[in-house]
Amino acid sequence: MPEGLDTCVRIILLRHAESLGNVDELAYTRIPDHALPLTEAGREQARQAGPVLKDLLNGERIAVYVSPYLRTKETLRLLDLDGACERIVPEPRLREQDWGNLQDPLDQEVQKQRRHEFGHFFYRLPFGESGADVDDRVAAFLSELNSAGDGHPETTLIVSHGLTIRLLCRRLFGWSVELFESLSNPDTCEVRVLERTDAGWALDRPFEQWRESPDGEVQGPFAQPGPVRE
Repeated sequence: MPEGLDTCVRIILLRHAESLGNVDELAYTRIPDHALPLTEAGREQARQAGPVLKDLLNGERIAVYVSPYLRTKETLRLLDLDGACERIVPEPRLREQDWGNLQDPLDQEVQKQRRHEFGHFFYRLPFGESGADVDDRVAAFLSELNSAGDGHPETTLIVSHGLTIRLLCRRLFGWSVELFESLSNPDTCEVRVLERTDAGWALDRPFEQWRESPDGEVQGPFAQPGPVRE
């Protein structure tokens, strides 16, 4: 688990808005994962999320790291946060888990079933990645963020994907693999806020869980409501 992130005291995590792949799984057989666009409903989600984030930032300047996939870049653009962004960095390590070749819809269903049976963390998709592979690159990103230097804004916005966001939290909090696999992804365009306190990092609220963690581990710690940041 990263020690410090001294120059960053708040991380805002945002999952991309609704994409074509969220409503049509066969889209993956026609369009590369990285090129899937937002739906019209997703574009409206992103537009509505913009004022919410601006209120959260309260005029603060931020550093933005965004997955280079089309749906994450579109989401960021529609947030209309350019005036608040000190820097915008396309970050490949924050991309979605690589599912390999999805042109065959029958094989796609087989791989999803095997992944569910063996576990989302360790099962490596053919020609793609396991959750553990994503965990490794998320750890490398956090390590680099930790050494960003004094000029880095105190607040960082990360626009990424559901599984990647869960693994980023797993790394920061040292959660077990069993707990990670028990958590659900945040909804599209849903925000999570990480605040650094004297005791370490705290999450604003828990992820939904589809089961209790088999090892008994629970999420946390959680931040206490505080005053609006100046």
